[in-house]
Amino acid sequence: MMTDAPPTTLHHNGGAAVAETLQAHGVDTIFGIPGTHNLEIYRHLVRLGIRPVTHRHEQGAGYAADGYSQVAGKPGVVITTSGPGTLNAMVAAGTSYAESRPVLIISSGLPSGTEHLDGGELHDTKDTLAAMASMTEWSTRARTPREATEAIAHAFEVMRTGRPRPVYVEIPSDVLGQDWDGRIARAGSTPTPSLDDALVHRAAQLLGGASHPAIIVGGGSRGADAQVRRLAEALSAPVISTCNGKGVLPEDHPLSLGAQIRLKAAQDWLNASDALLVIGSELGDSDLWEGKITSPHVIRIDIAQSQLALNAPARIAIHADAAEALTAIQAALDQQGALAEPSDAAAGDLAELKAALAAEARSDGELWFDINNELRLALPENTIITGDSSQVTYFGTVHFFPVPSKNSFLYMPRVATLGYALPAAIGAKVARPDAPVIALLGDGALMFSIQELITVVEQGLTIVVVVANNGGYREIRDQQAARGIAPVGVDLHVPDLVALANAIGATGERAANAQDAAARARAALGRPGPTVITLDFP
Repeated sequence: MMTDAPPTTLHHNGGAAVAETLQAHGVDTIFGIPGTHNLEIYRHLVRLGIRPVTHRHEQGAGYAADGYSQVAGKPGVVITTSGPGTLNAMVAAGTSYAESRPVLIISSGLPSGTEHLDGGELHDTKDTLAAMASMTEWSTRARTPREATEAIAHAFEVMRTGRPRPVYVEIPSDVLGQDWDGRIARAGSTPTPSLDDALVHRAAQLLGGASHPAIIVGGGSRGADAQVRRLAEALSAPVISTCNGKGVLPEDHPLSLGAQIRLKAAQDWLNASDALLVIGSELGDSDLWEGKITSPHVIRIDIAQSQLALNAPARIAIHADAAEALTAIQAALDQQGALAEPSDAAAGDLAELKAALAAEARSDGELWFDINNELRLALPENTIITGDSSQVTYFGTVHFFPVPSKNSFLYMPRVATLGYALPAAIGAKVARPDAPVIALLGDGALMFSIQELITVVEQGLTIVVVVANNGGYREIRDQQAARGIAPVGVDLHVPDLVALANAIGATGERAANAQDAAARARAALGRPGPTVITLDFP
């Protein structure tokens, strides 16, 4: 870790140590809420050109930072106050941990020496550091301004080393007010794992000699989209993605099978492959929906050693950065010589597979086809769409809203929390103000974070929120019916979302059908501020 010499003009306190270290690491936006104990950090933000996006709940700030990290391609940053402010962000931290996204959460803490005393301090909680440690890759409590700048610098190093995940730095409120010498710590560089040339050549031989190669791309492949495309085209290998890998290969590419990995037809095809390359995926149940990858010909590439044997044994396991490993495999294939051209029969098989996948997706997602399809037809190609733990997302958007690039679909399939889509859309729009951004979710999910619509209004963001309104928790209602349980606790009162949006300062509209909703969404992208469009479903 390197430390800059002190500047000519010092800004004196621990709050400046935090803010200036953030700026030195390229941070220009933070998400959070100012509170009594973190004001010395907020004191310096405007002076340093750091934009504070103030939310109405710290969980929303965490989801926004998660969305921002994907679209901006760098860590999102959350600043909370001590105690309940920190704990409010904890579910969002757990979401980013499970989905492998780099988010730095910084919080003020109880004054030095008062922690663990149960002494009745303002915002006194038993142990926020331990709580956040359970949800993050790395956490620490700084005891001096110097430790604060060093901890933040190390946090950036952790987030870019290995599997990207959230980190937490707590600074006692009194430390934020202490004198600081002005020395800013900077993250050091940590090398990626060294490639094993023998494994690379074995992988190239298996892939090059396969008659039915296949590729699975997960969230860990998003930094290697160009390499994925080149290799897929060289091998004529169809590519299927998890939800987090959606768009790594453009979904209009002839070799793309979309994010259909949960479907039985997809898993049968994958398990019949004689060379199955898995890039950056844990192959978990949240992706496979009780399915299994059982092919004996699996090649796995992952930056996390622990993932290489998880859920599906690997014949060849390569612990490496995905882009580096794929580049090396491509070079080895090039040395092997020309690869066979795909046969007409192979092209016919691929068309047949695509038809089977489309039919299976429609069989359990028919209700959600029209709204997703009409939105895709109506909206610009570069639209970023966010989803929630709503049927319209996992039965609908995943399958029926093809995207042209990585990080165009923001979702959290593993944690499957409610309330993600709206704040994630805020983070996406802040990261890319020029991009059209839309949130498509159910009414049950929206009510978990409806207060963040006020944040959209205050920030002046043009975000379209399309609500599939079915009067409560349809998924749970369906599960109750499948078990012979009469509906209980699932048919809920939904407020007049049009009136509510207008009262908040947004524009509220009611659509008659999917085509009308799509036309309204397209029009809404052309005017400033947020629009909420509600469409009733049975």
